[in-house]
Amino acid sequence: MTMTTGDRSAATATMAQRVEAIQSLLDERGLGATAIAQELDHQAQDEWLPRNGARVVARAWVDAAFRGRLLADGRSAVAELGLSMPKHHRHLVVLENSATVHNVICCTLCSCTAFTLIGLPPDWYKDLEYRARIVRQSRTVLREMGLDLPPEMEVRVWDTTADTRYMVLPLRPPGTEGWSEERLASIVTRDALIGVARP
Repeated sequence: MTMTTGDRSAATATMAQRVEAIQSLLDERGLGATAIAQELDHQAQDEWLPRNGARVVARAWVDAAFRGRLLADGRSAVAELGLSMPKHHRHLVVLENSATVHNVICCTLCSCTAFTLIGLPPDWYKDLEYRARIVRQSRTVLREMGLDLPPEMEVRVWDTTADTRYMVLPLRPPGTEGWSEERLASIVTRDALIGVARP
């Protein structure tokens, strides 16, 4: 018997319906999927924010000893500020910008970041065009994003690995001498932590 369109009794479930069905099944088996999903949503919305990385940068700008520890072992240094990273982020490499070198990060395979410090990756960071072009045409991509670097400045692109995450330590803007850490942190954006902007 040939089935026609009129014989179909159920439409394909939406993605949200599929997720809800799987979550319900896991909950029924005592695996607590709903509670886990709610906790992850809370962390993503309220805890994993760029303000964490901004705090790290502000401390490094005012405390040379902390900056040294941060550059030597980023993971241990951010822990001093009460900031944690997942176990699989075994290494945090903090890339210090200077008057002659500008660093930018990407993940050519997917969209990995040090999300507990930088926040969840923006859509453009996940886009295949950014991931492919930032490696080959870094200066052009940065210019298109509003950051026009002088030709004599070296641009270094860092690609996230399975166990290593990167964060950019931007160059402290002139005229911010004497500012409090809180005020300094307020000018550090997620884009500056990725390296596609300056504070």
